Amino acid sequence: MSTTLDGKALFDERDLQIHIGPWRRASVERAIPGLDGLVSIDLGRRDRPIRQRGTLRAASRTALHSRVTAIESLADGNTHMLVTDEGQEYANVRMDAFEQSEVDANGAGIAIGYEIVYTQLGS
Repeated sequence: MSTTLDGKALFDERDLQIHIGPWRRASVERAIPGLDGLVSIDLGRRDRPIRQRGTLRAASRTALHSRVTAIESLADGNTHMLVTDEGQEYANVRMDAFEQSEVDANGAGIAIGYEIVYTQLGS
């Protein structure tokens, strides 16, 4: 099984790391005149950050550019489904950033490091 985004296997599994952050909660706190203390209303969980780091490899610059373009097209503000190679599913994931490092050309092809920052929206 491989890591997919909306069912598309866009990523290499070697060096792939996914870090799931904690859920953030929202609340409203209000003071009531004449009473000591605050009223705190829990508004539930809101979102959590997900970071994915890895390396993309391809046989040529053209092939690598096609992979990068396919990933960048998913930074569209819509939510997606991220499924890890272990079968963990993360629904309602919005891609917020896709950062790339320097291109590394070697005898076996071309590679680029990347980091993707997602926000998983609460349900």
